[in-house]
Amino acid sequence: MYPASFEYFSPLNMDEVLELLSKYYKDGAKILAGGQSLIIAMKLRIISPKYVIDINNIPSLSFINESDGYLKIGALTRYVDLEDSDLIKTKYPLLYEAVKNIADPIVRNWGTIGGNICYNFPGNNLPAVMLAYNARFIVRNLSGSRTISAKDFFLGPLQTSLKEDEILTEIQIPIPQPKNSGYFIKLAKRTGDFAIVSTAVNLSLNYDGTVKEAGIAIGGATNNPVKIVKAEEALVGSKINDELIREVGKIVSDVIEPVEEPFGPPVDYKKAMAGVLTIRAIKQSLKNIIG
Repeated sequence: MYPASFEYFSPLNMDEVLELLSKYYKDGAKILAGGQSLIIAMKLRIISPKYVIDINNIPSLSFINESDGYLKIGALTRYVDLEDSDLIKTKYPLLYEAVKNIADPIVRNWGTIGGNICYNFPGNNLPAVMLAYNARFIVRNLSGSRTISAKDFFLGPLQTSLKEDEILTEIQIPIPQPKNSGYFIKLAKRTGDFAIVSTAVNLSLNYDGTVKEAGIAIGGATNNPVKIVKAEEALVGSKINDELIREVGKIVSDVIEPVEEPFGPPVDYKKAMAGVLTIRAIKQSLKNIIG
C-alpha cells in the first residue's frame, strides 16, 4: 500500500524546521528522521499526515560528545554511530548493548535515537534505557526550548509529553561515576525483534562496594516503560550479594503490571521474566565494574 498524498519539505536549518512546525502542526505535520517507523505507518495508512518535514539535511542535529556533566547526543544521531562510538562502548555499556540489539544493520544504519525515543513504541529498546540513566531531553519550538526529564517524557504507547509544535533536539545522559556500569537485556521471539520484556540496569558503586546509585527500568511488557523505584531503593546503600539480587528480581516481578495480549505470552510469564532479566542484568553490571 502507498501512503496518502502529502506535501514534503526538506529544510536546511533549525529555524526553517521550527517555522514549518509552527505553521503546520495543527494539520498534523510529522518530522521525518530515520523514517523506520514513520514511513511504515504512512504506508499502512495508520497515519496520513498532510505535511512531512525531513530533517536529514541538518547535520547540527547529529553529534556525540561529553560536556557540562552530560553525555550529549543529537536527536538525529544514527544507531550505527552510537554502536561504532568508542566512547559509548567503553563508558556507556547500557546504551551500547541496547543499540546493538535494535533490529538489523539496515535499520541501525538509518534509524535515529531521537526517533526511537519520540515514537515510544512499547517494544522499543531505548525508552527504558533513558529511564535507567535518569536522562533528560532538550526540545524546541518557535518560542524557545525546554528540558524534560525521562520520567516525565513517556506518557503511554506512542505518546510523549512533546507538544505538536516541538521537536526533540538533544538527549542528555549524566556522565557516570568512576565505578559505574550497566546492562540491557531483552526477551524477544527472534533476534532483533521488539522486546516481549526488556530490562535496563545502571549501577554506580562507592569505593567500599556499596551501591551509590541504581537505575532499573522495564520495557516491552507494559504499555509504557516503567522505572522500578522500589527496586532501586532496595539496592542503594547496600552491598550486592546473591540474596539481595534475588530480592530485587522479586520486587520487579511484583511491581510491574504487564498488558495482556491475545497472541502473546501470559501476564504471569512476563512478570516472572522481568524478574529473571533484572537479576541477569544486575549480575552483568556488577561483573563489568569489579571484573
